[in-house]
Amino acid sequence: MYRTIEETAEYLGMPVEQVEKYILDGRIRAVHDGDQFLVNQAQFSLYFEQLETAKQLIEDYWSEPLPPDLDIKDED
Repeated sequence: MYRTIEETAEYLGMPVEQVEKYILDGRIRAVHDGDQFLVNQAQFSLYFEQLETAKQLIEDYWSEPLPPDLDIKDED
């Protein structure tokens, strides 16, 4: 499925100007149909999968309990 630059910006949650810059820099692949640039949505599926994996890893890290500290001395 192809999207316009404006639709892609909304889909990615980025400003339109940033998406245009990424297209011109080659960071986002796009086709020019003579009138406008069209961006294939499928190229972002891996990005969103990796983003979800990273979120899950961070959540797992923060939910892991702290191990007991072996260097704690009893002050009693």
